[in-house]
Amino acid sequence: MRLVLFTHSLVSDWNHGNAHFLRGVLREITARGHDTIAWEPADGWSRSNLLEEEGDAAVTRFERQFPELTVRTYGAEPDLDELLDGADVVLVHEWTDPALIAQIGRRRLAGGSFTLLFHDTHHRALSAAAEIDALELEGYDAVLAFGEVLADLYRQRGWGRRVFTWHEAADLRLFRPQSGTHRSQDLAWIGNWGDGERGEELTEFLVEPAARLGLSGSAFGVRYPEEALQQLAAAGLRYYGWLPNADVPQAFARHRVTVHIPRRPYVRDLPGIPTIRVFEALACAIPLVCAPWDDVEGLFRPGEDFLLARDGDEMTAQLRRVLSDPELSAELRRNGLETVRARHGCTHRVDELFDILATFGHRELAQ
Repeated sequence: MRLVLFTHSLVSDWNHGNAHFLRGVLREITARGHDTIAWEPADGWSRSNLLEEEGDAAVTRFERQFPELTVRTYGAEPDLDELLDGADVVLVHEWTDPALIAQIGRRRLAGGSFTLLFHDTHHRALSAAAEIDALELEGYDAVLAFGEVLADLYRQRGWGRRVFTWHEAADLRLFRPQSGTHRSQDLAWIGNWGDGERGEELTEFLVEPAARLGLSGSAFGVRYPEEALQQLAAAGLRYYGWLPNADVPQAFARHRVTVHIPRRPYVRDLPGIPTIRVFEALACAIPLVCAPWDDVEGLFRPGEDFLLARDGDEMTAQLRRVLSDPELSAELRRNGLETVRARHGCTHRVDELFDILATFGHRELAQ
C-alpha cells in the first residue's frame, strides 16, 4: 500500500501539535512495510516560523531524528499528478488549503482509484463552522474525527456511517520512560500561549500554583507575550522557548511532575478530547495533573492515570501531593504508562485506520 498524506507540516511542530501524531502514524505504517509520503506547502505558517526562528538546521534535525519519513513540499500551483502518483490511500488534514482539498476531491470523483479520507483535528467545525461547511468534501470517502463529539457534528452534516472517531495517540517508539536522567526540577510545562484561548487558565493553573509552592521548573513553547514571560519569571519558572517534540521525553525526565491545561474551546465545545500532550506525558511516565476537562469517552482513568484539579487551589494541592508523596508519584507513573501502552499508541491507531480502510476495499489491511 502507498499512503499519501497532505498536512500543514510534518517537518515543523512549531505551534503545530498535529505533526506529533501524524509523524507517529507514518512511522508505524512504514514499519509495517508500506510506502508513505507526506506533502506540505513550502510556505506553510508553521514551517515558515520554524525556519525564521531556527534556520535550515531545523529541517536537518528533523531528517536526522525521523530518517524513515519522506516529506516533500509543493508550491502555489501543485501538480496533482505528481502529488497523487501511485496513491492507494490519500489522507488530507483539515489545515490543507481549501482549494487543494477541493481539487483532490474532484480527482477522486473523476475516477481516482485511491481511497480518500479527510482528517479533522481542530475545533473549527464549531468555532468557525462556516469555514468547514464551505469545504468541498463531496469526493471524500470518509471523515476521521479526533473525538466523538466532533464525529457527531459530521454525522449531523449527513456523513452518517462514513465518519469515524480516530483519536490522537503517542508515538511509543519516541515517547517512553528515560533511564539515567536525574529529576532535578519540580514542574515542567510544555505548551504554547497562543491566541488568548487559555491565558487566564495558564495563570490560574500554572503560574499561581508554582509561585505559591515555590517550585523550580521549566516552561517550553512559543507565542508568549512579554506579560506572560514576566509572570513565568516571577513564579520561578525558567522559559526556554520552542522545544522540538522529539526532545520532549528528555525534558519530562528532568522534572518530577507536569500539568495539562487545555485550550478553552476544547473544554467548552469539544469535551472528551485531550491534547496530544496527555498521551505523550503518560507515555513518558511523568505524573500528570490536569486542569478541568471531561473525559466523556473514557479514554483514561481519572484519579488513577492522572489527577484532576477543578481550580487553582486544587491544582496547588494536587501538585503538593505528588511532589511530597513518592508512593503516589510512582502509582501515577505506573498507571498512566499502563493505560497508554494498552490503548493509546500510534500502533493502536494504525490498527484502527487499517480496519477502517478494510471497509473501503483494502481487505489485506484488516486486523
